[in-house]
Amino acid sequence: MGGVLAGFGTIAVVVGLGVLVAHLGLVDAAGQRTLSAVAFFVASPALLFTVLQDADLRAVFSGNLVAIVAAVVVTAVVSAGVARWRRDDLGTSVIATMCSSYCNAGNLGLPIAAYVLGDPALIAPVLLLQLVVLQPLALAVLDSAVSDTAVSWRRLLSRPARNPITVASVAGLLVAVSGAPVPAVVADPLELVGGMAVPAMLLAYGVGLRLGPLPGRGVPLQRLGLPVGLKLLLQPLAAYATGRLIGLDDAGLLAVTVISALPTAQNVYVIALRYERAVLLARDAIFVSTLGCVPVVVAVVALLA
Repeated sequence: MGGVLAGFGTIAVVVGLGVLVAHLGLVDAAGQRTLSAVAFFVASPALLFTVLQDADLRAVFSGNLVAIVAAVVVTAVVSAGVARWRRDDLGTSVIATMCSSYCNAGNLGLPIAAYVLGDPALIAPVLLLQLVVLQPLALAVLDSAVSDTAVSWRRLLSRPARNPITVASVAGLLVAVSGAPVPAVVADPLELVGGMAVPAMLLAYGVGLRLGPLPGRGVPLQRLGLPVGLKLLLQPLAAYATGRLIGLDDAGLLAVTVISALPTAQNVYVIALRYERAVLLARDAIFVSTLGCVPVVVAVVALLA
């Protein structure tokens, strides 16, 4: 437990440093976007490639993936069912479902996997699930909700191939499967660049906390409470129950439960803003679930570690 608290302490210090540099005016909103872009398009792909090329794929993708997928399906079904009962429009229903089931696997998932679980490769299943399946599916539905024209399947299927994290992850998996050695002239620069992914993400997140708007009062409590409750409570419980059912060991149970307890991903807000659907719900769900995930994850680790 001491190592977990130390891991969270490390994360908190770097996030706090991001808040400080934003408060002092050293990094503004444009700087934050640049930092995030470098982390997303350059450093994170390098990190995931170097991590996955040596990963034990059977340990990462077998039962862990089953438990994570089951948890996503459970929360998504409940959220979609409630949205249908409320007779929400299709776009709002999609955003609400993403708020309840789409994890912040990048900005917070990688640091938590690295410093709390001790292996950043453990975040790979949920990252690939979201980037290859969930996000393209959600965007296709949103496209159909706001457009009078049919969705292009070519555009839909090519979307993951245009995401650098997906491409780098698949490349790392192919190297791991083939066992082919990566030349030092390639591996060393990738490892060096990948080393800045986690601190860059945390600094950018801290800058965003300082510069970003706080949640307002535009979302009723019952509207906000449902996606946050599903995200922080039902999803990790479903992952844990599935993990127990399929016989995951203690380390696997801890990993899938912690990963499923991650807060709503920040890009849900970007998507909501792009399609002009449930923007306030997405913003407030991200903020509240981010604050709430810390005690939830600490409690999970205390019970399962």
